[in-house]
Amino acid sequence: MDLREVQREVDRWIAPFGYWDPLANLARLTEEVGELAREVNHRWGPKTKKPTEDTGDVALELGDILFVVAAMANQMNIDLEEAFGRVLAKYRERDADRWKRQP
Repeated sequence: MDLREVQREVDRWIAPFGYWDPLANLARLTEEVGELAREVNHRWGPKTKKPTEDTGDVALELGDILFVVAAMANQMNIDLEEAFGRVLAKYRERDADRWKRQP
């Protein structure tokens, strides 16, 4: 699924209910990033889960973040494919010689 299709699918899901305002979606994004941070810290960081806590799903947390990012892009009329293309061009130009490439 390309990013435009992601945006269309998110819109199909949200449109019947209505979009939250951008600040509410930013709060949702912050919450989802926090959940991702918690899972990453439990797996690869110093803070292990309690024996009573379920194992989280890092992929699902990333999917939640993508959903909210697509929702925010939709409500602001931003084409994520075009925006991501611009970001890659920026990195390619700005960071072309910044790091040593791995063999």
